[in-house]
Amino acid sequence: MVIKTTIQGFLTAVKGLFLTVRHLFGARKSRASLDIRDEDYFTQQNGVTTVQYPKQKMPIPEVARYQLDVEIDDCIVCDLCAKACPVDCIDIQAIKSPEVIGKTSDGSVKRLYPAKFDIDMAKCMYCGLCTVVCPTECITMTNQYDRSTQQLADLIYGFSEMSDHEVQQRKEEWTKFQAEKEAAKKKP
Repeated sequence: MVIKTTIQGFLTAVKGLFLTVRHLFGARKSRASLDIRDEDYFTQQNGVTTVQYPKQKMPIPEVARYQLDVEIDDCIVCDLCAKACPVDCIDIQAIKSPEVIGKTSDGSVKRLYPAKFDIDMAKCMYCGLCTVVCPTECITMTNQYDRSTQQLADLIYGFSEMSDHEVQQRKEEWTKFQAEKEAAKKKP
């Protein structure tokens, strides 16, 4: 029984060594760069298959899902993207405005200030649900995929352009507007 097991182990090792040597000599030439949309992309088996990143990069498909980007000027701060996110990686805080702030590029009226609009790409699962529900299409997926970092905090992207002073000022404006509105209701 021991002899049979020893012979079987030796044959397995020889078979593995033969496979490794075959790949070693077969990988002398570099594999040609192919577009992932080509029909024979997965059938080409000869040559080195490792991409020498960052000198070489694989072609990115048109429908790829990578880094999220927000055009904050087009955002109406509706919070639909944060509600649709299955992993809660989008953090939005809005401040109401007493009047219309402006319009987006598609003509939607803006009535909320984006005090905070952060996306934690360390949590993001790249599902694309946030891009689908956005009524103004301000949140999109880009073709950038390499965001290597040693600090997780570096993967939290803030898209709001408001400073702490501006946030405080907008909150005070809304509080003043609400107080004036209440005072007008109490007057006969």
